[in-house]
Amino acid sequence: MTIERDGDNVSGIAASGQDAISLTDETNPDVILMDIGLQRYMNGIEAAEIIKEKINIPVIFLTAHSDNKILQRIHSMKPAYFISKPFTDDDLRIALKLSLGR
Repeated sequence: MTIERDGDNVSGIAASGQDAISLTDETNPDVILMDIGLQRYMNGIEAAEIIKEKINIPVIFLTAHSDNKILQRIHSMKPAYFISKPFTDDDLRIALKLSLGR
């Protein structure tokens, strides 16, 4: 709601890593807001790795879990931004503006 209220479009919402990959293929978004804890067979990091192999797109990671192993894996992907939950609307706005070069 925050994204749309600020005048940007949300291409879609995916509940699984595979859905996120398919949605990205279909909609070609400007940025991806990816939760690390996606459901089913693949987490958000794995989905983002597959997406970034296909296209160069900024990825903002969201997570409530920030242990060293996860942080190192995310860091190696050179994400556009990283947001820890819980986060504020302003945290999201800042991440999007920096990721999109606004």
